[in-house]
Amino acid sequence: MVAELPAEKLRWTCDPKIIAAKSTEELKPLDVMVGQPRAYQALLFGFQVKEPGFNIFAAGPPATGKAATTIDFLESIAKKKPTPPDWCYVHNFEDEYQPSTLSCPPGLGRQLKQDMRELVQASRIAIPQIFDGEDYAAKRDQILKKTTQQRQENIAKMGHVAEEEGFTMQLTATGISLVLVKKGHPLSEEEFLSLSKDDQQKFTQTREEVKEKLIPLLRQLRDLETQARKEMSEFDRDVTLYAIDHLMSKLLDKYKEHAEITSFLRAIQSHIVEDLDRFRGQESEKKESNRDDSLDESGFRVYEVNVIADNSGAGGAPVVFEQNPTYDNLLGHVEKESQQGTLTTDFTLIKGGSLHRANGGYLIIRAEQLLRDLNVYDALKRMLKTGAITIEDLPQRTGYASVRSLSPRPIPLDLKLILIGDSNTYQTLFSYDPEFRELFKVKADFDYTMDNNEKNVHDYACFFTTLALNEKLKHLDTSAITRLLEHSSRLAEDQDKLSTQFGLVANVVREAHFYATQDDSKYITVDHVEKAIEAKTYRSNLIQEKLREYIERNVIFISTEGAVVGQINGLSVLNVGDFSFGAPSRITVAVGLGKEGLVDVQREVNMGGPIHGKGVMIIAGYLTSKFARDKPLTLSARIVFEQNYEGVEGDSASSTELYALLSSLSGVSIKQNFFTFYF
Repeated sequence: MVAELPAEKLRWTCDPKIIAAKSTEELKPLDVMVGQPRAYQALLFGFQVKEPGFNIFAAGPPATGKAATTIDFLESIAKKKPTPPDWCYVHNFEDEYQPSTLSCPPGLGRQLKQDMRELVQASRIAIPQIFDGEDYAAKRDQILKKTTQQRQENIAKMGHVAEEEGFTMQLTATGISLVLVKKGHPLSEEEFLSLSKDDQQKFTQTREEVKEKLIPLLRQLRDLETQARKEMSEFDRDVTLYAIDHLMSKLLDKYKEHAEITSFLRAIQSHIVEDLDRFRGQESEKKESNRDDSLDESGFRVYEVNVIADNSGAGGAPVVFEQNPTYDNLLGHVEKESQQGTLTTDFTLIKGGSLHRANGGYLIIRAEQLLRDLNVYDALKRMLKTGAITIEDLPQRTGYASVRSLSPRPIPLDLKLILIGDSNTYQTLFSYDPEFRELFKVKADFDYTMDNNEKNVHDYACFFTTLALNEKLKHLDTSAITRLLEHSSRLAEDQDKLSTQFGLVANVVREAHFYATQDDSKYITVDHVEKAIEAKTYRSNLIQEKLREYIERNVIFISTEGAVVGQINGLSVLNVGDFSFGAPSRITVAVGLGKEGLVDVQREVNMGGPIHGKGVMIIAGYLTSKFARDKPLTLSARIVFEQNYEGVEGDSASSTELYALLSSLSGVSIKQNFFTFYF
């Protein structure tokens, strides 16, 4: 037997005794996930498994706290994880277009960068000083004096050989020049041409023979000059090494436990020696040249350290929430700068992305934002599959780049990626993207409701404590807590459930805090909560008020008394974005001559949605199974209901049941003798 539903049973009322506290000040903040046991287990599993491909997709309705809950959960776990190393890009002395990677313990990248700057500054002072010193000048003069003496002796031998054959020798940039000497006087060109052809031919032949004799001596002279330059170069090298020895020894000793860094420092030491002219002539070049200083300073960039992932203050594994996952923000990029009208770049202009900052930890991205650019989505999947972060320009990747750019060496990728989205997005990706299934093997499904029991009620109250502390809001008294719990139950649309859409409930708390602040109240009370809920409703229920006004003014007719054949009142739930409300509707049905089957008026004029059309078809199926098992239901025949049900075409028993069914559908007694069945 159906019992009458009393008004007090229409909604759940929270007992204040369940709270066991006068305000949220007496409650402890939450340190666990509330109302999401399924999602909690999935996240815990996904975070602990180390195998590749076990990235996580957190799916669920909006405002269920997927992002906030996941971040809080991750931060609690990340604190216990080891801090990943710093990652740097340095100059590749073998191929400047492929900058090398450098891995450092956490915090050491920043120190190394500063140490390298100090090394360059100190070297730019120490090297010119030692080369301007008297000791260097004396040793240099000694080497030059020795070389000059040997050169002069060699030239004298060559001159003596030439004189014995009647020639004088001159050294030119192209080699040896021999001039015929006659009677102690070098012949000019005119004098040589005035000689007989036999004499000219004789002297020419003799000159070539003399040149052949001088070639070995000339080679010795050039070898001597080469040896002198080599000796000076080795001396300058030794002097440079001596000048920076104390600087390099200090750094090598500081980083002696890090082989990768010491190898980089030795490469820097070798390049400083090779690039000696830049260090020696820097100050004089600035005075003599009108070039832009920035161009001059760029020559020392090869000694810089570009730290793109600094974990000096991480204190555990990093947790990065990328709010704007564009190609550059997520994957990194190479910047360019203009110098004298030309775009240039180098490894110091490489900028890391969220993948670099989250490497060794956790990266959170909203799925709908990631999918706005499929180039980003494809690149992210590629890096997850290869296990390496590769920075490359998008035009270069797509084949549209016309200017050569850098191709930095890839950095090993080791992170856990968490995508946050709704269930539809997950199902779409799972169905149409095979790579998605391989990369996101863990689904954390967030429910929109949780059981309304004592434990969850207490946890919900603790959630308000956490919210008040994190956002510096006023604390809530017991009356406010109970009213918010009742509001949560109403959002869940079930007295045995509480809503897990914490974002919606938190918005009410924030608004109630505003009203409590206006009243200068110590706590947020039930009055402030009621005012917040009513104000929110008032801001959104304009359409509801307009419909109510139309009904009161008889613009829309709704009968509330009496009985009408084939007509009942129904309730339509209208959703206008952030507000839903019920609106009365008139539902009519009629039967008459026409084509076979039911006629859905809304569908015929393309005004009915899929839910309405489905409902009408369900009714049609029910009527067919009930009254037309032997033959198709035909409502085009004339059906006359007499008081004694005579004159009806077809089986009288079935007609009687149809009469009863229509009466039950309409909720009134059908007394019309003839009608048409329309929806």
